Amino acid sequence: MQWLALFDERKLRGCLFVSIGSIFFVGYFFVAVISKLLPPSNIALISALQNDWYYCLLVPLTLPIILVAVYFHWLNMKLFKHA
Repeated sequence: MQWLALFDERKLRGCLFVSIGSIFFVGYFFVAVISKLLPPSNIALISALQNDWYYCLLVPLTLPIILVAVYFHWLNMKLFKHA
């Protein structure tokens, strides 16, 4: 428990957020990519994930909208910086 004393609360929260984000990324990657490559399954949950195409298309279609939002955010920061 010596190593626990070296971390402050901010670092522990950061590690927690990175861990949770990594778990969600691995779960999404399994649902969106790996489950489609597996052979057909008799397990109802895996079969439903294999036949579902919603999440495979959700992230790629969301990326252009995120890029537009980031551009407008950058533009507003530049405009209001010099106002």
